Amino acid sequence: MLLKRTIDCGSLRKSDVGRNVILNGWVNRWRNHGGIFFINLRDRYGITQVVVDTETAEAPELAAICLQLRNEFCIAVEGAVRPRPADMVNPSMDTGEIEVLASRIEIFNKSEVLPFQVDEESNASEELRLKYRYLDLRSQAMQDRIKLRSEVTFAVREWMTSNGFYEIETPTFIRSTPEGARDFLVPSRLYPGKFYALPQSPQLYKQLLMVSGFDKYFQIARCYRDEDSRGDRQPEFTQIDIEMSFVDREDVLSMTEGLFNYIFKKTLNHELPPQFTRLSYEQAMELYGTDKPDLRFELKMQDFAPYVQDGDFQAFKDALAHEGGGVKALVVKGRADYSRKQIEELEAQAKIYRARGMAWMKVVSGTAMEGGVSKFFANNAAQIIKGLEAGQGDLILVVADVKRSVANTALGAVRSKLGRDLNLCDPKKFEFVWIVDFPMFEFNEDENRWEAAHHMFTWPQEKYHATMEQDPGSVKGDLYDLVLNGFELASGSIRIHDCELQKRIFNIVGFDSDEAEKKFGFLTGAFKYGAPPHGGIAPGLDRLVMIMAGLSSIKDVIAFPKNSFACSPMDDCPGEVDQKQLDELNIVIKAVPKDVQ
Repeated sequence: MLLKRTIDCGSLRKSDVGRNVILNGWVNRWRNHGGIFFINLRDRYGITQVVVDTETAEAPELAAICLQLRNEFCIAVEGAVRPRPADMVNPSMDTGEIEVLASRIEIFNKSEVLPFQVDEESNASEELRLKYRYLDLRSQAMQDRIKLRSEVTFAVREWMTSNGFYEIETPTFIRSTPEGARDFLVPSRLYPGKFYALPQSPQLYKQLLMVSGFDKYFQIARCYRDEDSRGDRQPEFTQIDIEMSFVDREDVLSMTEGLFNYIFKKTLNHELPPQFTRLSYEQAMELYGTDKPDLRFELKMQDFAPYVQDGDFQAFKDALAHEGGGVKALVVKGRADYSRKQIEELEAQAKIYRARGMAWMKVVSGTAMEGGVSKFFANNAAQIIKGLEAGQGDLILVVADVKRSVANTALGAVRSKLGRDLNLCDPKKFEFVWIVDFPMFEFNEDENRWEAAHHMFTWPQEKYHATMEQDPGSVKGDLYDLVLNGFELASGSIRIHDCELQKRIFNIVGFDSDEAEKKFGFLTGAFKYGAPPHGGIAPGLDRLVMIMAGLSSIKDVIAFPKNSFACSPMDDCPGEVDQKQLDELNIVIKAVPKDVQ
């Protein structure tokens, strides 16, 4: 008869002494001390120490069974709970005051030699961990992360339903629509030559739900995008999809703040501010050089232009001679000790973002600087030091470009690197910031046309409605991003609910009216039947849990992720299919180029 557990491996305490229990789990570690065996038995709830005394054991076969045991054998243990000797109490274990004296052991299943140890944080390569993901998931670190993910998901459902939201599923097979990334396509057997697409997001369907009168919708939505992977992206991912009717931007922002306050309090017992910091897109770019600023550290960028004309550095003057040029500075407190090699590493980071170089100076007193380009600013050194609020021992870094946006972005990348290098990014600190007032359109120089900065269904702010076509570059959309610790955590907008305004947006971005009708006619048609004002947001669940766990890759909070090549080493996915399946789908495979085989 199967020895079914009567209690898990993490629940026994001193108050249970004298109980006879049955435990099921995996051998985390085992030790043979000359006839006395110690087994650390593990399940997802914890670890209990089991003792087998072969000299006094009721069942003589226990010794033979214990000699067979190895790490990760799946076993059952029956025995009596007893207190540990005072000098053997383990305060680091929840069950550290007790042990179970085994009277019976059953081996459910043996384990081969492990490719890596799972009783602690593994230092195995990512590829090996993904190949044996079912073993990697047994580690305490991965168990804790998946537990956190489950708790966060449950907290989302608790808060949303208690605040009047319906959880509604939307289709997984949809029509292919242009939304930026490539669609994953699914061929139809019943309709040869036609394809479903997997949704990049439930965007259109959640808008239709608003037309349908479901004024508060949410969904833990699976989304799919055929794009290159990186640390915080996967071809399939999960987002907390939310849409609301009869709201403006502040309503959506306030709702989201309430949701995240509940999540963090419920799962981490961490208090967040009731309202998050708000920055316009322009403020974020000017102060931090990115629309995803990490506010765990200060280090704001400053305008260096007021000090250029009184200096003699021609490169800075040339940058400002161009309309739209800019010169930006960072004051790095107490880092005048930076070596030339360290400064060159920062400069290399700036060059990745199209800067032609990075100037530097070190403050040696309240009126003097040395090194780098300081000799060109000897006459106004005191003015610069005072104006930038620098002090003795500080390092000043400056980037100039004929495009202010380049100077901002490049120096912003330097700021981000400094945050990492100087350990300013505390993983236990959570700094949220809303970025609002994004440009509605951006100009694609390669294609010589305007395109939507986010997507074509965003409501332009009212004050730009009359002049959109004349000056698309000045239009601000009712867009908002939520940023946490330098990661874009959520993106949303107030949506267009008027079909005539939607047509104007299509026209500005050069989206053919016939094509628009073909792709989105079902949505714009719905707008003709009393569509309400509506807006929403979609926080990334994977990314949220990643940040909460203090990690840098969403792979570590997804049970079965793909690797950096969008493949699964565990089940060799994607894989080939047989000819019969291809014939049923009327698909012919072209010769595959050798470089992608």
